[in-house]
Amino acid sequence: MEISATGRLEVRITAADVGKRVSVRCLSQPGASVEKFTDTVGVLTSWDDGVLLITRKDGKTVRIAESSLVAGKVVPAAPARRRGPAATYEELARVTSRGWRPVESEWLGEWELRAADGFTRRANSVLPLGDPGLPLDAALEAVRRWYGGRGLPAYIQTATGAEGTQELLCAELERRGWVREVTAELWTGALAPVADRAEGSGVVLSRTADEAWLARYQRKGVSEVALRVLGSGPSVWFASVPGADGDAPAAIGRCVVDGRWAGFGAVEVDPAVRRRGLATEVMAALARRALEEGASAAWLQVETDNAGARALYDRLGFAAHHAYHHYREPDAVGHLGGADAAGHHRKPRTVGHDEPDAAGHAERHPMGDDKPGVPGPSPEPAPLGATRPHGTS
Repeated sequence: MEISATGRLEVRITAADVGKRVSVRCLSQPGASVEKFTDTVGVLTSWDDGVLLITRKDGKTVRIAESSLVAGKVVPAAPARRRGPAATYEELARVTSRGWRPVESEWLGEWELRAADGFTRRANSVLPLGDPGLPLDAALEAVRRWYGGRGLPAYIQTATGAEGTQELLCAELERRGWVREVTAELWTGALAPVADRAEGSGVVLSRTADEAWLARYQRKGVSEVALRVLGSGPSVWFASVPGADGDAPAAIGRCVVDGRWAGFGAVEVDPAVRRRGLATEVMAALARRALEEGASAAWLQVETDNAGARALYDRLGFAAHHAYHHYREPDAVGHLGGADAAGHHRKPRTVGHDEPDAAGHAERHPMGDDKPGVPGPSPEPAPLGATRPHGTS
């Protein structure tokens, strides 16, 4: 806190500091006989009508009455990580997006609109990487039209907690009624220690997700769209530990190699053989292959409440880089839909959860058209511009 020459704490921030990272102290119970204080560090996203809104690293917004302020100052951006590879948010956002491609995408300024028939939020959400080229309200309306034309709810993926992340955009979305549905974290670490943690013995690597791999990844059928997303990325490897007597694999995993980065995901272990180090074996085998292709750094995604996975990644040398969130448009059911070729009203499809993290405990995946009762293909979507299907010239 800022201390004046007289030894008193001072408030040295104003509404002009909106958008900057600040540290404030306020009375948690104004008027109480015993003063109690609360400290908050984050990005000042609003200061209106005597109320400050500060977005913390985890994406949660704290409301503070101006009258309760005791001290405050602008502070530098979050300090550099003490271990692991250095990386900017934008670099990681682009790398992770290349490792999980939608079936079609389109650019609205510097926002990428992504769709994959409802298979996972990441492949069916906007990735904002700068200016959309329109005022925010107009951009959001264009986003809603684009997804509505495909029978999908509109989602926007944002990030908080690192230099260059989108606390201000999060605040603007919340003001407009967009709902934050999911928060997870992206962790990074050096690749070599992952390869050194186990021999990777008994792990089979393949360029494709065969029927056995898919049997462990999802026990029901996987749509053609899901297969395209799973196989997307610069250099994709699938790992499996064969099961007994021809059963589904005891463990599986997926890795995407992209330059210096190796991204891990979809590591699942048969519940009957967990806690035997199979997840580590799978990751070690994939890490070795990524090292052979020239990678040196690793990333993965993990849910904030998955204590077991977080402990595993910490032991492997990973640490959190930033949090990311998926915001869903307000009143999605009422807003979306549209008419089919016969003019009948059609409800929007639901969007499936993201794929499991590297310990296999992330969200389950009711995925798009694999769900019973999901409507068929959308009518011809209203174009925002020239749509570019992936895998075509």
